[in-house]
Amino acid sequence: MRVSPARPERAPAERQSTIRSELVRHLRQGGPMTARELSGRVGVAERAVADHLEHVARSLRAAGERLQVEPARCLECGFVFRKRERLGKPSACPVCRSQHVAPPRFRVLAS
Repeated sequence: MRVSPARPERAPAERQSTIRSELVRHLRQGGPMTARELSGRVGVAERAVADHLEHVARSLRAAGERLQVEPARCLECGFVFRKRERLGKPSACPVCRSQHVAPPRFRVLAS
């Protein structure tokens, strides 16, 4: 029986600022961005971005700004998810059941 050598553990990359401050910085600089684009720029999982954005929205309100959300929309029938409160991408359209859904886009606006 052959034993493979243990993989050396990698330390996480050092951060100069917090994930949420990085998200805010990217949202202020660029135009509307999806969770996938933000995850690539900040270096966290796409699923984690939605959780962080909920906290970012609260922080922005306290600072006199707001997180604008362009709702997700179905690419097949054009349905727009206007009343959706969750910030993640929906899995399917409730009208046509298509899974071709454009994700929501986010940006920071001054109030």
